[in-house]
Amino acid sequence: MIDLVSLFEKYGDEYLEFQSVENRYSNRPDLHAFNLLDTLLPGHTDIVSAAGHGEIWLEVDALELAEVATEEQILELIRCGVRYNKEYELLAMFV
Repeated sequence: MIDLVSLFEKYGDEYLEFQSVENRYSNRPDLHAFNLLDTLLPGHTDIVSAAGHGEIWLEVDALELAEVATEEQILELIRCGVRYNKEYELLAMFV
């Protein structure tokens, strides 16, 4: 299992560097992130669980993600603009 907190901190300088993502599911960073998350943790509900004040929260269990994702996949998510909220232990994005 990977440590999400340390990876999001380690790769903080890669935030929104989508041009560095090589094998894209989409040319849109948010869609690439959503598709990658759905590949890692397939679901049957909306991927956006809530929104407010220019931010969305993703319907992804961070502990489950830490069990299945690789460091490279977390880096891709960061490059797409995905952030990890330590306080609530969830993934979020600005809109």
